[in-house]
Amino acid sequence: MEDVVVKFFRDDTGGAPVLVEGLPGIGHVGKLVADHLIDELGGEKIAEISSVHFPPQVVIDEQGVTHLVNNEIYRCEKDGLAILFLVGDFQGTSAEGHYILAERYLDVAEDLGVRRIYTLGGYGVGHLVEHPRVLSAVNMEHLRPEVEAAGGSFENAGSGGMIMGASGLLLGLGKARGIEGICLMGETSGYIVDPRSADSLLTILSRLIGIDIDHTTLQQRAEDMEQIIANIREAEEARGREELNYIG
Repeated sequence: MEDVVVKFFRDDTGGAPVLVEGLPGIGHVGKLVADHLIDELGGEKIAEISSVHFPPQVVIDEQGVTHLVNNEIYRCEKDGLAILFLVGDFQGTSAEGHYILAERYLDVAEDLGVRRIYTLGGYGVGHLVEHPRVLSAVNMEHLRPEVEAAGGSFENAGSGGMIMGASGLLLGLGKARGIEGICLMGETSGYIVDPRSADSLLTILSRLIGIDIDHTTLQQRAEDMEQIIANIREAEEARGREELNYIG
């Protein structure tokens, strides 16, 4: 088996100027947004990506049949704009694998005419966030005003930092190929699946891409999480009271 295998389902796959990456990460924020957009836009799966750099396992479907794990590429159209989505459940299992996969993703992007990549993720802050900001990074300086105008924040830029996995490498390696890259990261606690943060990120991404998207499903999921969040907040407050009692 080759390191990375990309299987297209038809020869006449249309290209697109935009690729959105929503692979698993902190709070599943990026994955929630990408999956939501594919559902709302009626995306068509055009390719599957398998690799020796994914975890050594298979998936068992509802019929009891096994399949190699893979990531997927979807293509959607909205108001005359074609968008590709890179989604799935897996990142590379090694540093080398991350680089090899990112380069292959970029090969596919170039072949399909992509000129800009949006990478999506969560920005873990270690506590619950009532009104999540969308922290941002770009791989070319001229992109920053556009992101700020859409509501993205660069307040974290002064302290530096790193972006791990595909979300970071697609920007860094993409720049060398002349592909614009914007990373959007929704603030999240880091210890729950966070549809509230995903909803905030979706707002910024929609403005940047220039499409209107129904947020209802994401907002419903956020409401469903309220009880869980309330329980977590109660536990945090109880722990704080215990610490104060101990100090006293």
